[in-house]
Amino acid sequence: MSEDTVVTLRPVREDDLRVLEAFLTDPEAAGEFQWQGWSDPGRWRRQWLENGMLGEEGGTLMVAAAAGGEPAGFVSWRKVMCWRGSSCWNAGISLLPAVRGRGLGAPAMRELVRYLFAHTQLVRIEAATEVANVAAQRVLERAGFSREGVLRSVAYRNGQWHDGVGYSVLRSDPTWQ
Repeated sequence: MSEDTVVTLRPVREDDLRVLEAFLTDPEAAGEFQWQGWSDPGRWRRQWLENGMLGEEGGTLMVAAAAGGEPAGFVSWRKVMCWRGSSCWNAGISLLPAVRGRGLGAPAMRELVRYLFAHTQLVRIEAATEVANVAAQRVLERAGFSREGVLRSVAYRNGQWHDGVGYSVLRSDPTWQ
């Protein structure tokens, strides 16, 4: 797949919960950089029952390679305090192992940025990944995020601390105007 790969984002349906639950219960599905140990598999279902996983403080949308296609993973965002009195979105993506490396990540993140800038008033979207996760860094850069710097010892995974890399995109960036 190329950078022109068309992906769609759609709300989570009940039958998608099995896909989301895999990221909490299956180390292979979560992947090397996302596996944080066993987690509450009912978390997704409770959120879905509460608000369809779409709320004022954040949300989750499914990624599909084509309209109506099978879920390839998900994007999510949550409101975080960026500075005293100001908030921004913190966004991320998780793809299923079968579709990783096939060019879906950057288009999905671009679609999420478009969605958030079209439907919310916040001006900054940030994302972070581990320094060793070069593939995720490429996805963010291809999606229009700017690298801001290294965040030392921010992720605890697999018994040790890891450095991260921070990225952001602003509503005022030329790509998004």
